[in-house]
Amino acid sequence: MFDHRIIPLQNRVLVPMARVLVKRGVRADALSWTGFGLGVVAFALIWANWYLAGLLAIAANRLVDGLDGSVARATRPTDRGAFLDIVLDFAFYTLVPLAFALADPAANALAAAVLIASFVGTGTSFLAFSLIAERRGLRSAKFPAKGIYYVGALAEGAETIAVFVAMCLVPTYFPAIAYGYAALCAITTALRLRLGMAMLRDG
Repeated sequence: MFDHRIIPLQNRVLVPMARVLVKRGVRADALSWTGFGLGVVAFALIWANWYLAGLLAIAANRLVDGLDGSVARATRPTDRGAFLDIVLDFAFYTLVPLAFALADPAANALAAAVLIASFVGTGTSFLAFSLIAERRGLRSAKFPAKGIYYVGALAEGAETIAVFVAMCLVPTYFPAIAYGYAALCAITTALRLRLGMAMLRDG
């Protein structure tokens, strides 16, 4: 919902940093793997009940994840890089609720399972539509720089990270936050399904 609105601000912050990294020979793929590594660190910290430290690791993950795209665009974007980025992003998104489930199984496991299941809906609807859009040569007007067709919705990357931040700041409310966001993800999946069926009606 907010992803396309924060892109200008994101570019103002990340593009100068990306230029420095490019001059130093840093590659986008290396940043993608580094960002995922920071996501694994966040997973471990949250599992250990070190929620604020986990939040810092999540912030670092998102910073590096943004930089990999900026570095790629400053050099030569590749399909391989776009593929790696999206796979690692979805893996990271599932690690955070899993970490909360492991940190307090009695209180959090069911809510985490529901949230992860809702991520399957948003992820599959997103990727399936992107695949068909690519076959038809469609481009997203709101996200022209993305490596794949990016269809917006209520629950996007910015909203997911905001939810993760809230979970780390008030971990005792994890179940309520998780169920609430799972409901938003379910609505997102339904809206994407409706959009896809309408746009691809003639196929």
